[in-house]
Amino acid sequence: MNKNRRPETSAFLAPAFRPWAVWSVGALFFCYAFFQRMVPSVTVADIMRDFGVGGAVLGNLAAFYFYAYAGLQIPVGVTIDRFGPRRVLAAAAVLSGAGSLMFALAPTIGVAYMGRLLVGAGAGFALIGTLKLCAVWFPPERFALVTGLTTMLGAFGAINGQAPLAAAIGAVGWRATMVVAALVAVAIGGLIWAIARDRRDDAPPPAIDVRPSVFRGIGGLLATPANWVLPLIMGSMAVPMLAFAGLWGVPFMMEAYGLERPAAAATTSIFLVGHAIGSVLMGWFSDRIRRRKPPMVIGTAVTTCATAALVFLPGLPLLAAQALLLAGGIASGATPVGFAFTREHNRAERAATAMGLVNLLNMGIAAVFQPLLGWLLDLNWDGRLIEGARIYSVATFRTAFLSMVVLGVAGIVAALLVRETRCQPLEDRGSISVTVH
Repeated sequence: MNKNRRPETSAFLAPAFRPWAVWSVGALFFCYAFFQRMVPSVTVADIMRDFGVGGAVLGNLAAFYFYAYAGLQIPVGVTIDRFGPRRVLAAAAVLSGAGSLMFALAPTIGVAYMGRLLVGAGAGFALIGTLKLCAVWFPPERFALVTGLTTMLGAFGAINGQAPLAAAIGAVGWRATMVVAALVAVAIGGLIWAIARDRRDDAPPPAIDVRPSVFRGIGGLLATPANWVLPLIMGSMAVPMLAFAGLWGVPFMMEAYGLERPAAAATTSIFLVGHAIGSVLMGWFSDRIRRRKPPMVIGTAVTTCATAALVFLPGLPLLAAQALLLAGGIASGATPVGFAFTREHNRAERAATAMGLVNLLNMGIAAVFQPLLGWLLDLNWDGRLIEGARIYSVATFRTAFLSMVVLGVAGIVAALLVRETRCQPLEDRGSISVTVH
């Protein structure tokens, strides 16, 4: 066998376009993963009716996706580093499709649980696998931009998992819609297999097996200070997006501004729109100036200040509040730059594992803050109820949201302390670490 043979490529793809084609199929899977994340919120009434369950059981059904997604992040990185993103992503897409089909045909809630677990397990490979492809096919100075574009497509997936999905369910029912979603996942797996490649055409084949020992590799990642500091920076921007804009922002806007629920939801969604825009802008800015640190400092500082002003400034006009949500959302778009930072603080053969570790810790911070804010709200609740639902005062919200500001300050300090990489991977620079300047 000729070891110097170049990997097979699709003849119809021009060399200049091939990196974008490889990226696009991975990003399409990430878009699908975000779409699946939104499914329970749109199928609430149908699932309650078909399975005869209440809200607590439905909440568990939604959580099974995240149990698998978050719990697999380190194994995901190890698997991708050892076996390559192409075959792993293709198999993961098919696994998500199998889970979606099981969910669609589930005769009981237990089978539905298992289906959602499989969907989340497959989706857990989407982001890290796509970022691994980006690390292979794009130069370091473009990594943050492409990561931002990936995040933006994820946001589009979430948008399609709302009104368009609801329209489809209204037309053909949730079970038929999930069958179609299963077929889409299998098609995405086929595209990944046909187009994605684990290395560039001009990359020489490795003379020896350079894949690291799993346990030694993880030990090295845990011993790298940046892999603990970067999740704190990223989490300080992710929490306002997930815990505020994605959960507690709607009741806050209703109480603070007297908005009806649809108007409050539309207002908080401004943050999400800003995040989608900022993910591309911040990635482009980072690559343009060939620096990672300034976007992270700006992102944490502006996100924290916008959140603090929105919550604590008295008598703030609604238009000003919406402007702050947009500014905070755009600034939080620096979060994907953290993955570029992670790639450059770790060796290439451990890049996916490192990004999996950082993503696990980042998601962990965001996950902890959702119930933490709820606990703080309950702790200071004044006993007011409307139709059996607890109503929290603006003062109670402010007390709870102070924790987000504290996290933001910690993120700013961490962003100031992490050492700049100048868009150069570790193997090109030697040792890099977190230091106090």
